Amino acid sequence: MSSTLHQKLEFLIVDPQNDFSDAPDAALPVTGAGADAERLAHLLERLRDRIDGIRVTLDTHQLLDIAHPVFWVDDAGRRPAPFTQISVAEVENGIWRAYDGHAQQRALAYVRALRDNGRYQLTIWPPHCLIGTWGHNVMPVVAKALRAWEEAKFARVDYVIKGHNPWTEHYSAVQADVPDPADPGTQINRRLIQVLENADVVALSGQALSHCVANTVRDIADQFGQESIRKLVLIEDTSSPVPGFEALARQFVTDMLRRGMKTARAADFLR
Repeated sequence: MSSTLHQKLEFLIVDPQNDFSDAPDAALPVTGAGADAERLAHLLERLRDRIDGIRVTLDTHQLLDIAHPVFWVDDAGRRPAPFTQISVAEVENGIWRAYDGHAQQRALAYVRALRDNGRYQLTIWPPHCLIGTWGHNVMPVVAKALRAWEEAKFARVDYVIKGHNPWTEHYSAVQADVPDPADPGTQINRRLIQVLENADVVALSGQALSHCVANTVRDIADQFGQESIRKLVLIEDTSSPVPGFEALARQFVTDMLRRGMKTARAADFLR
């Protein structure tokens, strides 16, 4: 893919955090994420002087979260194991219920809204990207490249927080799976959309390809005009799926290529 004179280049890096790395202590490891991060860091270094802006999303949780085991119990008082999927029928029938009985009706409304919105079935994840922990931090090799860009450009990386609301999953950086009317942070991030649509090229990277990258990019495309989708370029070897969800990642890429997104490898992008 060849460069164009004076093109405005933006990077959107989704959740490049330690808990999604394949380091030994990662809470939700993504196979290949360490190598993805190395390739991304080299790309940021190579294009440092040509990058106009960098947006980095940060998955941001606390222990109490509707998608963490602590929220739910069964009739025997047991917590769901990580990766348990909870259906509407299971909540309606009391197979799974909110640990705090006062939260039961809201939890039931939530799983029904997920179903009605055509989103993922509620998945219980290992507690991850908890505020104040190592897992919330950006992977060191990427953090180093981001700092070098800030120093070289006398600019700031724009960190976009997502996921802090405990009542809804927030895979996409654009909006939560079920937006909370009382929380603007769960609703469409129009500032992010506008910044990206004003670019000539938007390089896409991060973790994980099957979930947060896929949902973010789909939502961006839904907000963009059709011509703007052609600005999106997935750097395909800097993003990997959650193990076991490879089919979701493949379907995402197939769908977005049909809509006009492009792909490139890190070593070839804007050569």
